[in-house]
Amino acid sequence: MRLKSLIVLLIALPAFYGAAQNSISGTITVADGIQPLQDVSIYLPQLEKGAISDSTGKYTITNLPLGSYKIVASFIGFQTFSRTILMKPGANSLDVMMAPSAIEMQEVIVSTPFHKLQRENVMKVEHAKITDLKAKGALTLAEGITNIPGVASVSTGMGIGKPVIRGLSSNRVLVYAQGIRLENQQFGDEHGLGINDAGIESVEVIKGPASLLYGSDAMGGVLYLNPEKFGPNKSAIGDVNLDYFSNTSGFGGNAGVKTSGEHLRFLIRSAWASHADYETGDDLKVTNSRFREFDLKTGLAYQNTIFKTELRYNFSNSLIGIPEEMGAQTNDRTPDLPYQELSNHILSSNTDLFFENSSLKVTLGYIFNDRQEFGLSEEAGQPGLATALLDMNLSTLSYNVQYHLPKGKLLETIVGVQGMRQTNKNFGEEVLIPDALTNDAGILATSHLHFDKSDIQFGLRLDHRKITGESYGNFGDSGYIAALDRAFNSVNAAAGYRVDFLKTFIGRVNLASGFRAPSLAELTSNGVHEGTNRYEIGNGELRNEKNLQTDIALEYNNEHVEFYINGFYNPIKDYIFLQPTGEMVENDPVFRYNQQNAKLYGGEIGLHLHPHPLDWLHLESSFETVRGQLSNKSALPLIPANSLRNSLRIEFKNSKGIINKGYAFATLKSFFRQDRVSDFETPTGSYSLVDLGYGNTIALFRKECAIRITANNILNKRYISHLSRLKADGHHNMGRNISLGLSVGL
Repeated sequence: MRLKSLIVLLIALPAFYGAAQNSISGTITVADGIQPLQDVSIYLPQLEKGAISDSTGKYTITNLPLGSYKIVASFIGFQTFSRTILMKPGANSLDVMMAPSAIEMQEVIVSTPFHKLQRENVMKVEHAKITDLKAKGALTLAEGITNIPGVASVSTGMGIGKPVIRGLSSNRVLVYAQGIRLENQQFGDEHGLGINDAGIESVEVIKGPASLLYGSDAMGGVLYLNPEKFGPNKSAIGDVNLDYFSNTSGFGGNAGVKTSGEHLRFLIRSAWASHADYETGDDLKVTNSRFREFDLKTGLAYQNTIFKTELRYNFSNSLIGIPEEMGAQTNDRTPDLPYQELSNHILSSNTDLFFENSSLKVTLGYIFNDRQEFGLSEEAGQPGLATALLDMNLSTLSYNVQYHLPKGKLLETIVGVQGMRQTNKNFGEEVLIPDALTNDAGILATSHLHFDKSDIQFGLRLDHRKITGESYGNFGDSGYIAALDRAFNSVNAAAGYRVDFLKTFIGRVNLASGFRAPSLAELTSNGVHEGTNRYEIGNGELRNEKNLQTDIALEYNNEHVEFYINGFYNPIKDYIFLQPTGEMVENDPVFRYNQQNAKLYGGEIGLHLHPHPLDWLHLESSFETVRGQLSNKSALPLIPANSLRNSLRIEFKNSKGIINKGYAFATLKSFFRQDRVSDFETPTGSYSLVDLGYGNTIALFRKECAIRITANNILNKRYISHLSRLKADGHHNMGRNISLGLSVGL
């Protein structure tokens, strides 16, 4: 009888809680408390629920769980409002008064676990909206992120780019999409980011070790891609976005639809792009730099007062040419040999269970990556046959379970477990890395201690990784790979302190350790890596890389001036690198993986002026520098050149004097000579680029329509970036490019 009663109670419990219509409502006004503000976004980030204020400034958010949550209101031209509220049973109320401000809106940081605004976060995290990056004329997401301070990209033409954070890249920088780690054979220099910017709302960058939160491969930082939010409750909206790029005769676009009820929400977005070969500053097309891609993202979510869950799926397919020698000057869009065909399936599930003062978050993910690299087959009897020389399937199952302990007055704590199971299989004529199985498991605990004008964050993590690889070929033969069975363990910690002082200053000090287990390529390679034109030999005895980075940041903000200075020092023990042996195998130089201690140091400085009463005028300058060297004093490879960026931006105001979505800008980007180069690099000269842009929102067919025009490298400068992999072939980077963008709401 007791068992039957318990079953009935468990069945009835969700319905009971679902019937408890907890809500919050209020009015949003200007700071005088009189003038209402329409179209203000008010949002509870942990619950991923929000509303938009109406013409009278009123808003209502329903179907909310009990407990303590942060609520954020943001509107262009006003200071972001943030407050922690205690949700009580029934109707709750909160009126919001917003102060006008020329400073850009502050965003809630998702990549760190406590959902703080940028200014409140203990770690310095950069945040950028995708719409802002596209407004600067970027063809791809990999190019767009280079506008974020401290971030660069190793490029192979325009279709392939991989993020570099403060001089570290590849497996030292972890990418997160849909809340799960993106695994797509990122170890290769010519293996790009592999994700389309459509359906991504914003990008967050953690610059420095994030192993405490994410485990191995996050020792250099994290690029966190936030998917677009579901639509507001009881709404059905859509949009179409079109782009054209003059340099590549490229076009692309995406279209999406969202529909949301009280509990159930759905979205879908499809994107496509096609580009011909890009032109350099001397008006020559770089042969086979063409690429095309297709992308589909969809999501389904359900929420009531005790839990919320969402399921997202992303499929992408891209054909990317690999430039070699300069050839025919054509407008062809289908890649010639050699080229890559990449297919990604990303499936993620995020579920939150809300208790009265605590919560449990469960994130599960599955990624299937199919990487094919096509060339001419060299098999006997089949000369000149185009085939997938390299065909690798990478399957990754991941999990992340975090429990937010009951909040105290000052202390928040999260404990969790993370891990993945990853399988690599080969089906091509060549084998770059062997068939292998990787298992990860990690345990973490992190706490945030909040005082009136300061915050302390600290945590500890334990990790275990086991890699088992099969042998390939016959012992003694060229290309033979021995069987592998290695385990790697690591303990990491992080601590940070943030303080407000003198009303206008924010100071941050962070100390964090990180680690990276050697990749399969570093442990097992024995053959020609076609994408790099090297014969690479792995080292099965490689140890964990370990680092202990110190970050110091200072920010000054008042009504008219913003200033920041960030510095870091990052010593790395047992840094893994490729070293030339001086030997040649069939005209390819031989490189062997080795280890040596290394260090990187540098930082960023920025100034932003918006003088009163010219709040619509913005003058911005920033400088970035990174230096990296091994313990033998030789330089690390692929270290970005020092750069200086100066920008003049004008923002338009509406009839009420409130800043709207109209803007115009002019930017001068200067890159200094890079002569601190590794043994197999050459120095790169200095150069400067001028960009211009304009954008506004107009009414078209009774719909809101955003237009933009951007001219990058308007002077058609002929230059080569130090991080371009085409530099060795003498191919210059892109010349003048004029891009047009159109976004229409449906």
